[in-house]
Amino acid sequence: MSSVSNNSALNNLYWEEKPKVQDRNNGALTQADFFALLTQQLAYQDPTKPVENDQMIAQMTNFTTADGIGKLNENFSSLAQSMTSNQALQASSLVGRSVLTQSDQLVFTGDSLARGVIDLERPASSLRVMIENEKGELIQSFSVENPKMGRNSFIWDGTYLPSGESSADLIDGELSERVRAGTYKLKVEASYSDGSRASVPANVYTPVGSVSMNSNGKGIMLNLLGLGAVKLGDVLEVSYG
Repeated sequence: MSSVSNNSALNNLYWEEKPKVQDRNNGALTQADFFALLTQQLAYQDPTKPVENDQMIAQMTNFTTADGIGKLNENFSSLAQSMTSNQALQASSLVGRSVLTQSDQLVFTGDSLARGVIDLERPASSLRVMIENEKGELIQSFSVENPKMGRNSFIWDGTYLPSGESSADLIDGELSERVRAGTYKLKVEASYSDGSRASVPANVYTPVGSVSMNSNGKGIMLNLLGLGAVKLGDVLEVSYG
């Protein structure tokens, strides 16, 4: 009678299982899978009713088209990433320069003139620019000479009106005191020949402090000094000053 003996020396011997290779295509059919299915289809087809050539060609065409679209999408994704990188590189050259954007705020740096542009859709008899501090108090007011339909430029050197005075009381518009560097509220009012008045939007030049690539789908953003972030597509003009 045979007996089975347990050898303790064999207790630690075992076959090591091979690690499973991670499926990288997430279950999607590849070109090799398609041809394997096509081969099986041909192998098990009814000899009395074989697959028509046009049906086989249609299946292969559909797969080729789908495979081509998938590769095209990958190429477009790569192209979009490349274009975004190029845009970011180009936008970085704007750091230190001023860009023109629409805003109801005006930045005075203390080192250079604050500039802006007003686009009128119809001729105005007068055009007045009003600048207020953070409390809403009027600190400066001046008229744009000879306003016309289209582009009208204005500048502000940071001077302000002392309390109780008006621009009509000043000689040659000379003021000795200037405001601190900062962001100020901007209002523009147009008067027309029919006696009506209306507030009109203004565009201002603001220095670019930095450029960022926004991850929430907004694309390239310019961080303007005192005004925050704006889209690159919102820039109307680039200036050296």
